[in-house]
Amino acid sequence: MTATPGMSLCAIANRHIGAAVRVFEEAGRQPVRCDTTTEIDAAIAKGRPVVTEDANALATAETLDAIIEVTGSIEYATLAILTAISSGKHVIQMNAELDGTIGPILKRKADQAGVIYTFSDGDQPGVQMNLYRFVQGLGIKPVLCGNIKGLHDPYRNPETQRAFAERWGQKPAMVASFADGTKISFEQAVVANGTGMHVAQRGMLGPDFSKGDPNTPLVPVEESIPFYEPYLEASGSGLVDYVVGARPGPGVFVIGKQEDPRKRHYLELYKLGKGPYYCFYTPYHLCHFEVPTSVARAVLFNDGVLTPRDGPQVGVVAIAKKDLCEGEPIVEFGGYEVYGVAENIDTIRRENLLPIGLAIDSVVRHPIRKDTPLTFDDVRVPEGRLVDRLYSEQERIYASTEMLS
Repeated sequence: MTATPGMSLCAIANRHIGAAVRVFEEAGRQPVRCDTTTEIDAAIAKGRPVVTEDANALATAETLDAIIEVTGSIEYATLAILTAISSGKHVIQMNAELDGTIGPILKRKADQAGVIYTFSDGDQPGVQMNLYRFVQGLGIKPVLCGNIKGLHDPYRNPETQRAFAERWGQKPAMVASFADGTKISFEQAVVANGTGMHVAQRGMLGPDFSKGDPNTPLVPVEESIPFYEPYLEASGSGLVDYVVGARPGPGVFVIGKQEDPRKRHYLELYKLGKGPYYCFYTPYHLCHFEVPTSVARAVLFNDGVLTPRDGPQVGVVAIAKKDLCEGEPIVEFGGYEVYGVAENIDTIRRENLLPIGLAIDSVVRHPIRKDTPLTFDDVRVPEGRLVDRLYSEQERIYASTEMLS
């Protein structure tokens, strides 16, 4: 509203209306509350900013070109995004949890409707994809897309992260999902699905240069190349991964391979080393500041920052964070019950593993030991969920395609 000429933030939908009101007030605007699509369209036509508790009413408003979905929810976001797509709107989202679960089928439906469904720039997956294109544009083959983390402990939970969350005004479970690896697993799954890359093993490799001590001096991310080199030599499609204890953080990096002697000569001249592997990085990701560029890219140029290429390559499966009891509910990402790890889709299918995006709000059927991967047979999922229907549709379309190929 204050920094992007030619773009209007017309309306905000939030399940707690006060938060939406505060956003507009921080920008010096006084919004009007609307409860129906008709009211929303009328207010926008008069130049009045709108707040509403009904995301679907907002998603059907004819006066909007696009919606930005940033809730991190699953079922709630699925309905809002499908509504927007069906009403002819571009969708720019920063919801790796949803995209890493059913992004391919949402992209397919957006294509059929003639609109863009895309991850946003500014968050790590979008920044990685931009860097991937940059490296590719240099004539260097991207062979690994990586994320830089400061901490990884799969057993973190809302209580262990409460103080940090309160300091920064965030939800403890959300902060715990960053620390326990669930968030980075989703982010790298999104990148894998956009590039055709895979993971080297369940949970990724994740070299930790800090040796578990966050106070250890950070090492340059280029020093990860010797660690990754054997895996890169064995990988045909390239890998997604992460490192802990490297700089520049909080950034992302791409390792590219170049074997042409003349090109390597000039890469060495420009101080990138002897090769054949070269490391490129972006030292920051500025979510709040870069989202508007993604919106403009979709609306003005009909182009997405990061979308699934086709069917899923990598998913995120649920692992027991503790011993689970029969009848125990799985409450939330970053909660007390499960953490998520990235796994290749063929393994997920072969072992009937449960995506953590479907595990949330499910109930455990029988005792499960700590660190055991959950399967579909281990839980009862809520009846009638839209996300389950879409995941099944996604599997019907793409699993059969994979088997044919």
